[in-house]
Amino acid sequence: MQAWTIMGHGPHDLDDVRQLEIATPTPGPGELLIQVGAVGLNPADYKVIENGTWNDPHVIGMDAAGIVAGLGRGVTDFTVGDRVFYHGDLRRAGSLATYTITTSQSVAHLPVNVSLDAAAASLCGTLTAYQALHRKANLTTAKSVLIHAGGGAVGLAALQFAHQLGLQTITTTSDRKRALVERVGADVIIDYHQTDVTQAVLAATNGRGVDVSLNTLGGETIAEDVVRMAYNGQIIAIGDGMPAHFDFDARALSLSRSGLGGVYRSADPVGIHDLAVMATAVGKQLASGTLDPVIGATLSFNQAVIGLKHLKHDENLGKLVVHVDSSLK
Repeated sequence: MQAWTIMGHGPHDLDDVRQLEIATPTPGPGELLIQVGAVGLNPADYKVIENGTWNDPHVIGMDAAGIVAGLGRGVTDFTVGDRVFYHGDLRRAGSLATYTITTSQSVAHLPVNVSLDAAAASLCGTLTAYQALHRKANLTTAKSVLIHAGGGAVGLAALQFAHQLGLQTITTTSDRKRALVERVGADVIIDYHQTDVTQAVLAATNGRGVDVSLNTLGGETIAEDVVRMAYNGQIIAIGDGMPAHFDFDARALSLSRSGLGGVYRSADPVGIHDLAVMATAVGKQLASGTLDPVIGATLSFNQAVIGLKHLKHDENLGKLVVHVDSSLK
């Protein structure tokens, strides 16, 4: 089979990625063999390439939508021919290949009226947003949410979920991505290049501050959110890094971390299966048309590395999806 691979000691450059012919994998106990139709590209894909070390050719790619082509021992919830999609484990051989294997625990069935492209585009970023709002945030009395980087994959999904939950949505973005956040219906859009974010947030909330902040930037920007929060506000950290100092006390704030991939390292079966539970919920929204996957471009299999370069340099507008096997629908 054909696969995009990286090999050797890091650090690597994206130009080190090679398309090779390698053996088709065989599913082990509890695993599925997936014939890959489409792959959604994510920043984590190129970060792993740049920093990883492998003694053998390692297939890259994390998210996938496709068809079940084989069952490992003990798998009972799937049959050959099922349409599926999933957010994968970065430690495994990845999805930018004709076939791949994954644990069946995290795989979701795909509704018949949802394309593989839409499914592949609605995994890493979309599930992160879903987890933040439906798993991490306490929305009992919440009225508003600040979503940083609303034009990114997490932000675009979070804006849609937040609207469904009846929250006032305030988002930061650049002028280049303004049309994307307008497309999904942000209530207040702040161009962080032109406007003081704190002043704009307080103005939009009549000086009260927001109840929830989804902070995809990380680091010291988390501490900067403190003055933008309402009393008893919640900051959900999605971006990497934590601030050196955080003032919880003055506004009785809470801070939590939201993340997907680490659950595989934890080996927690409940957490791993929740990836499938969340993907199932996302699939239902895609099927009903209540969620827009915001696909910016679809690429051929041979263009996968070109797509990763666009993503790394923030040149994309919307999700980038690679067709691995365009004959699959």
